[in-house]
Amino acid sequence: MFTLKTPAKINWFLSVLGKRKDGYHEISSLMQTVSLYDLLTFEHSGKIEVITDADIPVEENLIYKAAILLKKKLSLKKGAAITLKKEIPISAGLGGGSSDAACALMGLNRLWELELTNEELTSLGGTLGSDIPFFFRGPLASVKGRGEIVTPLKTKAPAVLLLVNPNLSISTKWAYSEISKALPELTKNENNIKLFCQALDRQDFKSIALMMKNDLEIPVIREFKVIGELKGKLLAMGARASLMSGSGSTVFGVFEDREEAEKAAGAMRPYWCRVVETLI
Repeated sequence: MFTLKTPAKINWFLSVLGKRKDGYHEISSLMQTVSLYDLLTFEHSGKIEVITDADIPVEENLIYKAAILLKKKLSLKKGAAITLKKEIPISAGLGGGSSDAACALMGLNRLWELELTNEELTSLGGTLGSDIPFFFRGPLASVKGRGEIVTPLKTKAPAVLLLVNPNLSISTKWAYSEISKALPELTKNENNIKLFCQALDRQDFKSIALMMKNDLEIPVIREFKVIGELKGKLLAMGARASLMSGSGSTVFGVFEDREEAEKAAGAMRPYWCRVVETLI
């Protein structure tokens, strides 16, 4: 038996560049993992079991899907009991399900002594979800295509963030279908990733704020005004920049230090809040 920690992520920016012929959207994003974790415990079993208090039907759980995929792909007769302790909110733009799926593949590779390479696991994960490949190549990476083109990057300094979630579950599929209607209005300019990483290294909050953007905010804030309100509150409480992560509903504020972030967290309750640092 062993336990692995699997981190959440934020999107420093997310540009939706168009609809692809395969039905997915072409994106350009800069993603980074943060110090908020789910815990997955692995042990041998006669069948595939996912044990959790999280309100996720087993057949929809990406951990279960990852285990079944691995079994079928390699024609295995092995089983595993995977216990999930959920700390990352569900359908919150923080990549919790994708991170769990990547962790499940890594954990089962170890439990079953398969000796699959990171590249093989990444390829398998990409068939389950667009964000999953990133979690094999974090903590910081440029993500393009539909999510399968992941380029690991480096940064020198962690950033302090306050994550705030208004207890809304927002469908990623819905957010992308809504943004499709606005695509002609969106600028197709992509951020300069090198400049963004340099700004992160320098803790140049002014430049970071200017480059942060998320195209999915357009339909989400139109439908869920609380997202825009949370961004405004974070800025009013001293955040140097604020953005919705992924398809929402989590909003994060960037703070100069942990003390300021903790003070803002006290003012943002009763919303779910966590002060975290980016992983480097």
